[in-house]
Amino acid sequence: MTELIWDGKYTDDPKSGKRLKTAPVRVALPFQTIETVNESAADRDRTASLFASGRETEWRNRLIWGDKKYVLPSLLSEFAGKVDLIYIDPPFDTGANFSFTRTIPDSDETFTKEPSVIEQKAYRDTWGKGLDSYLKWFYETAVLLRELLSETGSIYVHLDYNVGHYAKVIMDEIFGLENFKNCIVWKRGPGKSHPRGYGHNTDYILFYTKSLEFKWTKQYGEMSEEYTESFKEDEHGKYVTTPLHSGKPPKVVPEWRGIKPPSGRGWAYKIDTLEEFDKQGRIEWSSGGIPRLKRYLSEIEGTVIQELWVDIKPILAKSNNHLGYATQKPDDLLERVIKASSDEGDLVLDCFCGSGTTAAVAERLGRRWITCDLGRFAIHTARKRLLGVAAVKPFVVQNLGKYERQAWQVAEFGGKEQAVARERAYREFLLALFKARAIESGVWLHGVKNGRMVHVGGVDAPVSAGDITQVAIEFKKRMGTGADAPTETGVDILGWDFAFELNEVGKQTAANAGINARFYKIPREVLEKKAVEQGDIRFFELAALSVDVKQTKRSVTLALTDFVIPIDDVPEDVQRAIKHWAQWVDYWAVDWDYKGDTFHNQWQNYRTKKSPDLQKLVVNTYAEPGTYVILVKVIDILGNDTTKTVTVEVT
Repeated sequence: MTELIWDGKYTDDPKSGKRLKTAPVRVALPFQTIETVNESAADRDRTASLFASGRETEWRNRLIWGDKKYVLPSLLSEFAGKVDLIYIDPPFDTGANFSFTRTIPDSDETFTKEPSVIEQKAYRDTWGKGLDSYLKWFYETAVLLRELLSETGSIYVHLDYNVGHYAKVIMDEIFGLENFKNCIVWKRGPGKSHPRGYGHNTDYILFYTKSLEFKWTKQYGEMSEEYTESFKEDEHGKYVTTPLHSGKPPKVVPEWRGIKPPSGRGWAYKIDTLEEFDKQGRIEWSSGGIPRLKRYLSEIEGTVIQELWVDIKPILAKSNNHLGYATQKPDDLLERVIKASSDEGDLVLDCFCGSGTTAAVAERLGRRWITCDLGRFAIHTARKRLLGVAAVKPFVVQNLGKYERQAWQVAEFGGKEQAVARERAYREFLLALFKARAIESGVWLHGVKNGRMVHVGGVDAPVSAGDITQVAIEFKKRMGTGADAPTETGVDILGWDFAFELNEVGKQTAANAGINARFYKIPREVLEKKAVEQGDIRFFELAALSVDVKQTKRSVTLALTDFVIPIDDVPEDVQRAIKHWAQWVDYWAVDWDYKGDTFHNQWQNYRTKKSPDLQKLVVNTYAEPGTYVILVKVIDILGNDTTKTVTVEVT
């Protein structure tokens, strides 16, 4: 068959000397659950009991924050051949896929959040070398998706005129031309006039199956008035006639009323049923003696949907359903896809989550789902959206966490046999990005910048209060001891993750030792060579949250009282519009009994277009006395999260 070739599709195999197709990255990493959402205390205890006894726990739908380059291979070990339906809406050659628009709370001001560095990097990887890099990226994605798809499964690929025709050739190669079902054309709006051509107002959805045996449920749309006007009418109402024969004849086709169906066809009903239809006056005989069944308007489900979809309207930017994503798709579009190609309980996958439409519709229709996205704010938007689905089942938020970092560290700085040298090279790499100078013989202090000492956290564990204590001890020993001694009583702490509330506890621990501590998040972008090479790495300080706690017997009241966010990464127009700390807060949630495992979202409140106000106070009554650790999580309007813990004694 005809094959589409692009730069990088084939590589030379040094062993065989043959040209082989370049395989996608297959680094399989364990997922880490960072949050469980909407799980009751009883469900939480039951899940913990099942896990402790080694038994299989209940299914949890999965919202995954990570690069699909790593997420898809990591899903294969558990889900190869088990996904019933895949819908993807990949980038169309436009940076809009990674940006979103927000309204600042309690203000008429809006701002567009430009793609993060990691999202810009993903865009560059996809389109950096033009069409060749896009085709390579798309091909490798489609190969992994086919492996995940079940034998009776289907995949829908939503594209536009830029790349739809190229993607069709690649899909033919991977899935087989015989498994191509439709090129659905969706009229997404009125379009805009073009000065020298026709306006673009359609998208294309390529529909493929894994095999010739696939799940399918015919879909119907509303019947037009023009269509129903052509109906005949009798004393029972309007009707249309349909043939009484079908395309699957038995070996012997009986006669009825002296006639048989056309050659190669059989009766669609048993002879007794045909007789009953005739007694009811449901059969209309043509002048040539051909019987047809009367189907009344009240019995017809609608017009069978064809591959031209003009009845689904786009989401208007001013609509309450619009979540700020330029590429957001209507619920009705996903509902049609999911109903047509899956059954209740089936597993649906979307590896370009965006605003979470696929997951939200799958949840509402009783399907299981997995969705992932590279963007932090996409994950946050999808979580809020899912919480708005009536009777939403508990779901988990996951990432690849330290495992992705460990794989990167080994690949960049050496394996186990070079552990000491690897750790040193890793720290020196981060110190250089932080624009600090590495120092010798430091155990807890690794560099110096502008007179302040610098500690670099490891890839395996969060920076803890114990780490800060050790930093303070070593800091005192270094005072006035040569060229690497600090000239300021300050330490900058770099970490991938931080123990809960460390921004307060750690600062206080350091302050007790007479040290000013600042905490900086190591951005995930350091894992990406292009981001490093182009100088795109920036470190930002952690935000700080204040919570007031009041207790009356078993009743505990929490109130948000302050939220301070470092504004280095905040657009100036946003800064000017913020008049009160609460405007920074988009969402907050509480785990009333944090057990140190994962954050269990047992209560939440968040802003929506319909309900823009934020509740700043919540009350919980405990059923049993005891000591409880309460974990509060706040997510700001840029999608960053901040946590705080408090401990209460309930009597």
